Amino acid sequence: MALSRRAFVGTALAAAPAAAALPSLTTPAVAASPPGDVVGKITVGYQGWFACAGDGSPMNGNWWHWSQNWGQPPSPSNTAIISWPDVRDYTHTYPSAYPDLGGGGTADLFSSYDQQTIDTHFRWMQENAIDTAALQRFNPNGGEGPIRDAMVPRVRDAAERYGRKFYIMYDVTAWVNMQPETKADWVEKMRQYTASPAYARQNGKPVVGIWGLGFNEPNKAWPADVCLDVVNWFKAQGVYVMGGVPTHWRRGIEDARPGYDAVWRALDMLSPWMVGRIGDIAGADNFYQNVNTPDQAWCDENGVDYQPCVLPGNLQDRDRAHGDFMWRQFYNMCRIGVQGIYISMFDEYNEGNQIAKTAENASQVPAGSGLWALDEDGTPCSSDYYLRLTGDGGRMLKGQIPLTPNRPTPTWI
Repeated sequence: MALSRRAFVGTALAAAPAAAALPSLTTPAVAASPPGDVVGKITVGYQGWFACAGDGSPMNGNWWHWSQNWGQPPSPSNTAIISWPDVRDYTHTYPSAYPDLGGGGTADLFSSYDQQTIDTHFRWMQENAIDTAALQRFNPNGGEGPIRDAMVPRVRDAAERYGRKFYIMYDVTAWVNMQPETKADWVEKMRQYTASPAYARQNGKPVVGIWGLGFNEPNKAWPADVCLDVVNWFKAQGVYVMGGVPTHWRRGIEDARPGYDAVWRALDMLSPWMVGRIGDIAGADNFYQNVNTPDQAWCDENGVDYQPCVLPGNLQDRDRAHGDFMWRQFYNMCRIGVQGIYISMFDEYNEGNQIAKTAENASQVPAGSGLWALDEDGTPCSSDYYLRLTGDGGRMLKGQIPLTPNRPTPTWI
C-alpha cells in the first residue's frame, strides 16, 4: 500500500469565514537567516516514488505508487492516483491497464527510476526558476530501501545537470525506529551526497529535512524528547534542520500534539503542513490571518526561519480555480514576509496536488476514468501552467515582481 502524508483533520478554523477586509501589506518579517538555498527560495517536495513494470528498477516489476495492488498495472479499479500526468516530454513510458486516452493513444505512465524522467523534472524546474527539491526519503530499511537508495544519485545528477539544488528530507511516517535509524542512514549513506555542489546549503550548512514531528497521528507517535534528540543530533553534525510539522504546531491542538515547544525552538526552519486544510480562497485568507501571521510572529521571536506550504489544490476535488487559489496563497505568504515557500508537491499525482505537467483536457485523460483535467472549470490551462505559476510566485517572493493579489500568469501560452 502507498503511504500518504495527507491527513484530513477537521477544524472549525478551516471552515470559518474569512475576514471581510484584509490589510494589503503587513510589516515584513525579519529573517532569522540570510538568503541561501532554502531561505528566500522556492522548494518543492519531490516524491520520486513511481515505478512501472519493465523499468528495470529494484521494485521488480511492481507498479510502485501507481496502483493499490502494486503487482497489477493501474486501472480504474486498481489505482493509487487521482490526477493524470502529461507524459509527452518523456522518452520512456509504460502502458497501463487504463482505457485509451479520450483523444486516442495508449494510457502510458512514467517511471521515476528512469534518469530521463528525473532529468525532465529538473529541466522543468530550471525552466520555471524553481530553486530546490526536497527528495522524500521514507524508511529505507524495508523492501523499498533499494529503490530509495537508487533515487538519490539520480536526483543528484539531474540537479547538477540543470543547476538546481536538492536535499534529503526524511519522512518519518510509520518509521518505528526512526530515532537510531535516521542517524545511521545519514552517516552511512546520505551524508556523502553533501559533497555535491548541487546539495542545498543554508547558513553554510547542508540542509536536512525531518518531516512528521509532533503530529497527533498513530504512525507518528514519538514523544517530544525523542524528536528533540533527533533534531539536536543532526544539528551537532553541522546540519541545518528543516522540520515538517503539523498545521497547528504552535497551539498543540487538532493535528498537533501538545508539549513540543522545545522541539520547535530547536529547529532552524519550520514548515507546517497544509494539504487537506484549505481548499478555497476564503480558507487561505482565514489561515493567513489566524495561523500564518501568528506563526511568523512566533518564528521571528524565536529566531526560526518560517517556510509555509503553498499548494495548487486537489484537482479531483476541483479546488484549483484555474490557479487563483494557489496565487492567493503566494500573495498572502509574501505579504507576511515569510523566509521561504514549500510547494506541496511537485509530483504528487496520488493526492492531486502536483504542479508537474498534467493532462490539459479530456483528450489527454483515459476515457471514462472520471479523472478531471486542468480545464475542469471551463478555463483552458496548459499542462505546464502550475510550473509557470510557481515560477511567478517565486519571483514575487524574491522581489523580482511587485507584490500583487492579481495573478500575473496566463493560463495558456
